Amino acid sequence: MDRLGSRCPLPGCPRPSVLLCLLILTASFLTYPMLRTLSQQLLSVVTGSYVSGTYSIVFVNCPNEQIARDIARAILDKKLTASVNILPKASSLYYWNGEIEEATEILLLIKTKTSKVHMLSSYIRLVHPFEIPEVFSLPMDQGDVHYLKWLEEGMEEE
Repeated sequence: MDRLGSRCPLPGCPRPSVLLCLLILTASFLTYPMLRTLSQQLLSVVTGSYVSGTYSIVFVNCPNEQIARDIARAILDKKLTASVNILPKASSLYYWNGEIEEATEILLLIKTKTSKVHMLSSYIRLVHPFEIPEVFSLPMDQGDVHYLKWLEEGMEEE
């Protein structure tokens, strides 16, 4: 008994092995998302399969077609996307300053890497004429491998 008690001089102090186990469990819990992402990317490279959520579709409403085209061209030039669809005449109803408003807007569907969504959103907020532009994204669950490869190549820096 003396031998076991001699490892921890204070009475009631947990043994070093318990502390070590708690440390390992905590580190595993904190690094799990990163390790999961890395293992999915490795699997994707090895098998040529798509990892869900690698790409996203960003939705942005614009007040008119010219502004929509200007934003689309700018984000293409900056390699924040490889493809933008401009969908005309979306009818929008929304609250603004306590009132229900109606407008006809142009919808941009922007396909990009999920890792670029934050940078894309920040840029759109800078150039968009709305005080609070509608910018949100949804991760792509599935997609054609050839199309997604083309998207990737279209966003590569030269």
